[in-house]
Amino acid sequence: MIFYYLQGLSAGQAILVIIAYLIAIVVAIVSHEFMHSYTAYKMGDNTPKAYGRLTLNPLAHFDALGLLCFVVLGFGWAKPVPINTLNFRNHKKGTILVSLSGVITNFVLAFVFAAFYVLVVALMPDSTFQFFLSNLFGFCMSINIVLAVFNLLPIYPLDGFNFINAFLRYDNKYVDFNMRYGMILLLVIILVESFTGILSFIISYIQYGFTWLWALIFGV
Repeated sequence: MIFYYLQGLSAGQAILVIIAYLIAIVVAIVSHEFMHSYTAYKMGDNTPKAYGRLTLNPLAHFDALGLLCFVVLGFGWAKPVPINTLNFRNHKKGTILVSLSGVITNFVLAFVFAAFYVLVVALMPDSTFQFFLSNLFGFCMSINIVLAVFNLLPIYPLDGFNFINAFLRYDNKYVDFNMRYGMILLLVIILVESFTGILSFIISYIQYGFTWLWALIFGV
């Protein structure tokens, strides 16, 4: 996906775009995974802390293949946070909050970065610094939205599945099917997305909504 943004740029501009893109990936993924870990820890599970995941250190969260897919394809994944739901003081509440924490964090960050993006584009004069900041805040907005929307899919092992699973019996057919074929379903969705762009359509409208609202608030 990053190659799309490099078309027609000078070498210097391309380097700035790549740096901005990588920073945005780090911000989105680390925030998402840290909030899973922190929420689980606050709900009574010490497992994320014991495995070194209660940290903002990107190296603790990145999966090499998932990071590569993010850079090349525009979506990817991090190392799953090890969580033992049996340690939650309230199993159902803990599962729901942990499932939603990463997604909500990404949406909040996307909304905040949208404000910075609108201000930079509307008010800063054209310069190398403005070019870098507009790309940085734009990527931070869009990648956080991508991560949030993708994780809302009700397919194992994504957060959407874990949220729904909190309300279901472990041995029901939906859970059993996802445990068996969840990864295959994700591959199918990725292939469908590459041909149809349905998720990209949804993401672009969320992004447009955020920037439109901030432009309205700021009067720019």
